[in-house]
Amino acid sequence: MTMQALQNSYGVVTEPGTVRIERLLPGPVERLWDYLTQSDKRAQWLAGGPMDLRPGGQVENVFRNSELTRNDDPPPAHMAGFAEHRVAGEIIACEPPRLLAYSWGGAPGESSEVRFELEPRNGKVLVTVTHRRLAEDGALLNVAAGWHTHLDILAARLEGSEPDGFWRTHTRLVAEYGRRIDGEQATARRG
Repeated sequence: MTMQALQNSYGVVTEPGTVRIERLLPGPVERLWDYLTQSDKRAQWLAGGPMDLRPGGQVENVFRNSELTRNDDPPPAHMAGFAEHRVAGEIIACEPPRLLAYSWGGAPGESSEVRFELEPRNGKVLVTVTHRRLAEDGALLNVAAGWHTHLDILAARLEGSEPDGFWRTHTRLVAEYGRRIDGEQATARRG
């Protein structure tokens, strides 16, 4: 995949219940690590909250998606209850500044898992986000669109530009991922 294609690429379903998305973002890698791990910086693109950076350490992401961007649409009615949404987890792997993985919500043994891999590339950083063990198609669509939207916001923040509205972008991307994933699954069934 070319560098330009990586800057706005869509996530792909790599196996049932797993989505992976790659982005080439402005570096250096230590800067990206800070945006993944420091609450004040993470709150600018994803969710603030404490993160104990050691295997077994606790993580809490406190989402306030309506506060991430200006000039946005209101959340869709089915998402309105998520004005503030908390997702707890536990650190699975932490290898600064290249790898961070943690469980994502749910009861022990029932949670999904998110993994961030950072690879320096000519002054930029290839960020690969893999979210696995997602329970249902609806979750897969929302998670794929969510990571895509959040990474768009991170890219804008790193570039010093104003990101597009979170809810407007997320709503559009849920529909787009629905078409893409349905198409991928139909192709796989025919293959």
